[in-house]
Amino acid sequence: MEAYVSLTITNNVGYIEFYHPNRNSMPSDVLLKLEQTIIDAGSNDSIKVIVLKSGGNRTFCAGASFNEVIAIDNEVSGKQFFLGFANVINAMRKCPKLIIGRVQGKTVGGGVGLAAATDYCLASKFASIRLSELSIGIGPFVIEPAVSRKIGVNAMSQMTIDAETFFSVQFAKEKGLYAEVFETTEELDIAVSDLAEKLASYNPEAINEMKKVFWKGTENWDALLAERAEMSGKLVLSKFTKNTLKRFR
Repeated sequence: MEAYVSLTITNNVGYIEFYHPNRNSMPSDVLLKLEQTIIDAGSNDSIKVIVLKSGGNRTFCAGASFNEVIAIDNEVSGKQFFLGFANVINAMRKCPKLIIGRVQGKTVGGGVGLAAATDYCLASKFASIRLSELSIGIGPFVIEPAVSRKIGVNAMSQMTIDAETFFSVQFAKEKGLYAEVFETTEELDIAVSDLAEKLASYNPEAINEMKKVFWKGTENWDALLAERAEMSGKLVLSKFTKNTLKRFR
């Protein structure tokens, strides 16, 4: 099955789904499509609430595409690649509609950033999380503002430093990344659609104003995340990172 980003509308809820056969990792073209789909859903009058989800069962998102990271050979293309995640997070932040995350499985790196950038996130019991960037010689620079905003600097630091550990779904819920955790994907899907449809019946103007309140203080993120992308783009060219990434070929 090939990679895709799709948008389906049911009962005024826009379901945005992304998929990649390599554990839902995110190459540039998928990130670009995801960013544009979020922007389009935000301006579509028939959509009142957005749900962000991924295809497949046990992995929500494996983060950046290693194949593409390995191929980066200059700072410009490095920054451009990491801007992919920055642009998606900023599209989510600026979207006038509430975005509900549906995390059905493990999520790593940039995937944790996507979950953190949703306005309300529900997960299955399989949705453990990891920030592995430091172990390959870079850092979760681009996603850090979104992750720290959601779970706090202490928890973000703990995950960044313990870069090879999957943190439990209980940890993620306790720190505020997930609002609720469900035993099965079926239960998760019912809860997501129930919540989304309930929110879709609320006053869209009130929701839009609340969204601005939720994200107050992040107005500088266009510039901030671009700076962070540049930082990652430089580090990914380091000898340490290049040698480490050879193991993933």
